[in-house]
Amino acid sequence: MRSSTKARLVVDLQENYLLAESVAPHVDKIRYNPGHLHHLEKQKSVEEKVKWIVSIAKAHGNALRIGVNCGSVAPDFLARYKGDHVKAIVENTAWHCELLDKLHFTNYVVSLKDSDPSKVVIGNKEFSKRRPDVPIHLGVTEAGLLPEGVIKTRIAFEQLIPLGIGDTVRVSLTLPNSEKHQEIHWGRQILKDIEEGKFVSVPDFGKGLNIISCPSCSRVENGDFVKLAMEVKKMSAYAKENKLTIAVMGCRVNGPGETDDADLGLWCGPSTVTLKRKSEVVGSFRYQEVLPALKKELDSLI
Repeated sequence: MRSSTKARLVVDLQENYLLAESVAPHVDKIRYNPGHLHHLEKQKSVEEKVKWIVSIAKAHGNALRIGVNCGSVAPDFLARYKGDHVKAIVENTAWHCELLDKLHFTNYVVSLKDSDPSKVVIGNKEFSKRRPDVPIHLGVTEAGLLPEGVIKTRIAFEQLIPLGIGDTVRVSLTLPNSEKHQEIHWGRQILKDIEEGKFVSVPDFGKGLNIISCPSCSRVENGDFVKLAMEVKKMSAYAKENKLTIAVMGCRVNGPGETDDADLGLWCGPSTVTLKRKSEVVGSFRYQEVLPALKKELDSLI
């Protein structure tokens, strides 16, 4: 990719922090997720792993992003702040900022993301009070399909950006690869509207059916994930007046954790889809078989 563009590149280490050494020479920024650092080399401490990432970033002139997501908060912080997910996200982020500061590395930004825009607002407001010196990358993770994904993102951006909170943004939409450019279009449109004072009235997502889905990153192992998310939206339309959340996640890395808080959740593997009811696994189904199983569970809840 570096050989084909002069654009600034950011790479996500996902669950393998050791990739930093391989990608650092070719990118401008490296994102690590504090909640994924425990996956490899369990005998090493988080401090040791972050120190190594920092050494790589210093050697190659990379910036870092501490990217904390609702579905993959570090287990120790989840346990410490049980019952207060936003607090866990804020404290997890602040802890890593302090660690980078101790390592004399200041070329970093943070992101605190949730699929609930109200939690994005609360978390980013709290963090910006704690660390007004740290740049923030804004986004609503797993915002979902159009048009709901844009609406959820607007809710957060319209409440944060006018306060001076947010330095870069991402609009995360569930789209096929050929349509991913729409994320940039909608990001620019939302920023333009905010600059011109054109604030959009948004619905209350506390009422009615809420479908969340991830933006189909490189972890997706089956391209039918996007199609499935669209089919779930269409199939579940009859339940739109019910206050329920259905999560459709595209991978087996974040999917299991990010579906735990949903009333019904799907996380997609290469050939099968795991159906969950809250944190309980209902079963594993082939892509063409999962919709009837999901409908059966949905019917039992309404």
